[in-house]
Amino acid sequence: MSSLTSERIAAAVDRAVRDGFAGVVRVDVDHSIVHASAHGLADRAHAIANTVDTRYAGASALKGCTALVVMGLVQRGLLTLDTKVVSIIAEATSFVDPAVTVRHLLSHRSGIGEYCVEIDAGRVPDADATEPGPAPCSLDRPSAILTVMAGVAARAEPGAEFHYNNAGYVVLALLAERVTGTPFVELVERRVLAPAGMVNSGILSYDELSGDVAIGYRERTGLRTNVHAVPNRGLGDGGLFSTAADMVLFWQALAAGAIVDTEVVEMMTTPHGRTPRGTPYGLGFWLDPTTDAVTLEGYDIGISFRGVHRPSTATTWTVVSNWTDGAWPLADELLLLT
Repeated sequence: MSSLTSERIAAAVDRAVRDGFAGVVRVDVDHSIVHASAHGLADRAHAIANTVDTRYAGASALKGCTALVVMGLVQRGLLTLDTKVVSIIAEATSFVDPAVTVRHLLSHRSGIGEYCVEIDAGRVPDADATEPGPAPCSLDRPSAILTVMAGVAARAEPGAEFHYNNAGYVVLALLAERVTGTPFVELVERRVLAPAGMVNSGILSYDELSGDVAIGYRERTGLRTNVHAVPNRGLGDGGLFSTAADMVLFWQALAAGAIVDTEVVEMMTTPHGRTPRGTPYGLGFWLDPTTDAVTLEGYDIGISFRGVHRPSTATTWTVVSNWTDGAWPLADELLLLT
């Protein structure tokens, strides 16, 4: 299990807690829990502490689930990777090139524009800023992308280059709805969460969160939440809520072929594109350039989430926090230990 021992994990967590880490950490090796701990507050206003069973927002971690829903449709013969997007969503022709395929969207190589400021471009969006289009909190279904993106210019030719793209995953969610006639949220529940046994996970609405969900905060301290800064409910590109324990079940189910066939999983975890820095990306998953580690990551206002599975060492770990930059120092240190 490399250098990821319980002592090293505990030392890394202790350092993070001293620096103000609030969230949950869990590490499993060979189906055994090596470390599981919770720190800080899930609800600052009411002084409710985090527990290892607290449900956390995962933001773009949902992209892996969206990709699995779509690849399940490919496996069932309802789509192909070469299906042209506008052949199913004709209304998308104002912002989707006719040559864009399902494969292009899954691998962030579609070249279509963006509907929100990209965090990975270097700036966390300011919910108070005046920007065109509806407020993020007003968005609650994939079809909203048709209005938000109408007429937005492409930024590259289809297949030409990798650009991390949130809008493309909302289009994928809408595509899945059109092909099946089933709401996207229900598709994720049926096709991903249920087969994995993830009973404590879901795509929740921010305006009706239950008491076991950590509230997302904009800063390390203070009471200002992210409720007006993110879509009210997941659109396909983000919005998953889960526990650290459920994320272990996710990786186990993925490896066992319980969600899609293992041959499909292998395809999804093979590089289909690379960032300008050379980080490989599969279909819905980040890949490590030097190991076989597979990653789901989510970053938004009030949300920081990283879940990693490395098959060769049977290691799975999750670090989640309920403020924007809370998880990253600890998550980066664990990554070095693996």
